[in-house]
Amino acid sequence: MEKISEKKRFSIISRFKSTNHGLRGLGVFIKTTHNLWIHLFFAILAIYMGFVFSLSSVEWAVVILAIGLVVIAEAFNTAIEIDIDLTSPNYHPYARDTKDVAAGAVSIATIVAGVIGLLIFGPKVIALVF
Repeated sequence: MEKISEKKRFSIISRFKSTNHGLRGLGVFIKTTHNLWIHLFFAILAIYMGFVFSLSSVEWAVVILAIGLVVIAEAFNTAIEIDIDLTSPNYHPYARDTKDVAAGAVSIATIVAGVIGLLIFGPKVIALVF
């Protein structure tokens, strides 16, 4: 393992390679994570409603952060699942628990985003209906 002092110097080429790895990972994430499509549906719905209700800058920031929280949690969940599938191909209760905890983190992020959505959009929808 390299020590920090032994690492290569900064180069533009290595930054491009790093960016390429990130984009490849994003592609793997999109191709393998079916729940991502559900999250993206609600993200698009929230963004659409944001335009309909003319959200303030602060409201937009909170909505975008909530969307990001859910997508990042799902990305970590996917990475953990891929790693567990590689390192523990046979059933093991610890592997199951690890996957369940990662999925639980996504559930927490989704609940938080839902509450944020209700707090921001709820009063606006109620005012529109009544």
